[in-house]
Amino acid sequence: MTLAVGSEAPLFSTIDDEGKTVSLSDFKGKVVVLYFYPKDDTPGCTKEAQGFRDSYAQYQDQEVVVLGASMDNQASHQKFKEKYGLPFQLLVDSDGKLAKAYEVDGGGYSKRVTYIIDPEGKISYVDDKVNTGTHAQDVLAALS
Repeated sequence: MTLAVGSEAPLFSTIDDEGKTVSLSDFKGKVVVLYFYPKDDTPGCTKEAQGFRDSYAQYQDQEVVVLGASMDNQASHQKFKEKYGLPFQLLVDSDGKLAKAYEVDGGGYSKRVTYIIDPEGKISYVDDKVNTGTHAQDVLAALS
């Protein structure tokens, strides 16, 4: 089960791949794409991240914030981000609190689920049937 469209997005505060504190409240007034994925540098997760990377300019044109999240640690996120030139923040969820709050805990990894959070902090879209090859474009289509 995932969080329902129309529900409040759970507030969070964690660190990103650079060790900076990131909170959902930092993005109040903006649309946020929060995508959860199982593991850094695995085939499906890499394909999904590359899709967001390759479409990133389109997200920026719409002033949409893209955040990736998994239970990998900061060092793993740094390597993954550098290896594939990812221009967006990767959130560290080593303790699984973020995954639990967003109901994507797969028991030691995050399930592949994407949420769009509107400027008021409500969930406006949920995708739990992600096609890693087309996902970034699918989410862009959902934004328009």
